[in-house]
Amino acid sequence: MIIYNVTIKVSPEINLDWLIWMKEIHIPGILDTGLFHDYRMSRLLEQDDTDGPTYTVQYYTDSYENYQTYLQEYAAKFRELSFDMWGDNFVAFRTVMQVV
Repeated sequence: MIIYNVTIKVSPEINLDWLIWMKEIHIPGILDTGLFHDYRMSRLLEQDDTDGPTYTVQYYTDSYENYQTYLQEYAAKFRELSFDMWGDNFVAFRTVMQVV
């Protein structure tokens, strides 16, 4: 199994609206690609939240090929939509993991 992990630091001003948007629009949109079968969203604890909370969203897929297809066909669109919606009020970085 492959886990596509996105870690996001969100400014306090948008936090609640951003959480709603993630749960109701963004995450369902990514799942609707059919390339990921599940996800988990978490808030990091024991972090400096001065500049806002930090979250992780982990998307689960059965193959590295599905992840690659997501990158090639969908990732740019979802990133663009995020920036259009929230501008520079968040910072995100991505990692990919394989369950062993």
